[in-house]
Amino acid sequence: MLSLNNLQNVTYNPIIPFVETIPGQLVPGTLIVIRGHVPDYSDRFQVDLQCGSSVKPRADVIFHFNPRFKRTHCIVCNTLKNERWGREEITYDMPFKKEKSFEIVIMVLKEKFQVAVNGKHTLLYAHRMSPEKIDTLGIYGKVNIHSVGFSFSSVSALPELGVVLNDLKSTQASTLELTETSTENVQNAGMSQLPSNRGDTDKIVPRSVYTKSRGSAVNHTLTCAKILPINCLSKCLPFVARLNSPMGVGRTVVVKGEVNRSAKGFNVDLLSGKSKDIALHLNPRLDAKAFVRNSFIQESWGEEERNITCFPFSPGMYFEMIIYCDVKEFKVAINGVHSLEYRHRFKALNSIDTVEIDGDLQLLEVRSW
Repeated sequence: MLSLNNLQNVTYNPIIPFVETIPGQLVPGTLIVIRGHVPDYSDRFQVDLQCGSSVKPRADVIFHFNPRFKRTHCIVCNTLKNERWGREEITYDMPFKKEKSFEIVIMVLKEKFQVAVNGKHTLLYAHRMSPEKIDTLGIYGKVNIHSVGFSFSSVSALPELGVVLNDLKSTQASTLELTETSTENVQNAGMSQLPSNRGDTDKIVPRSVYTKSRGSAVNHTLTCAKILPINCLSKCLPFVARLNSPMGVGRTVVVKGEVNRSAKGFNVDLLSGKSKDIALHLNPRLDAKAFVRNSFIQESWGEEERNITCFPFSPGMYFEMIIYCDVKEFKVAINGVHSLEYRHRFKALNSIDTVEIDGDLQLLEVRSW
């Protein structure tokens, strides 16, 4: 669950129906976090992001989130404009259960809302009206609410979402720099390629390349806070960056991106630039719902690891992947929820100095500290 310390304007145990003015503008990156409990007698409840609180005429509802427990259990989403409902969007993968607690996280993105329940991605809802018009939160129906809080951050500076890795709680981002390398004209440069047999995604072909800036081969040093503008970074796949300080115990890499709607898979790799060994190969495969982990050491792939409690990715979703290097293993969290551990096969941690990212995603930000 998200730490309440990361949220602002938290309201505890509100009386339902709960209607309150939102204390900030819902720009992309804003989080709304609602914790509660579904009573045994509940047949439905709803969370509405509204334009005001008028009853007659009824205020526009830009995002209507409505879990229903009668007959078919489902979540209905819709928009109310000029007192007319639009087309319902129904999700039948129901994460809510009676007599069980829940945490709803609604994230505002540029073109859609993204909702996770209990740390699991639940649904996407494309904007039908501008979210900037939303100024009121309404919660109605048969539900008990423990707390409501907000995080008013931009997408490029989202908090680490209460990661379940205790080691990260006291870690602060340093001014570590990355060197981004281009993959254009690789063959013309006569550089060798790393192995391309990385699972189901054929186009994932990492390379050892030279740095390039406007046609000239020069180093391009980039800060960890924002490596490149979003509209530039997303076009630079495969992305290759060299850490100016190698990995080691306590080091962290954060990757923020958006999965393509037609995605089959993508990869995030940590490797040794000198030996070309891949210490950690993370390969979510959406078509198979498999989160594959492996290492490529001494020109040979090891045994794949696939076991995972819940596959955390869906087409079109925004994600924040946090990779933490511990003494015996890497720990990985997705959108604030601990996802997996991967025991070190590549032992020379201080020679891991490069991150490579490629596949079916829009890359928004890469940071390291």
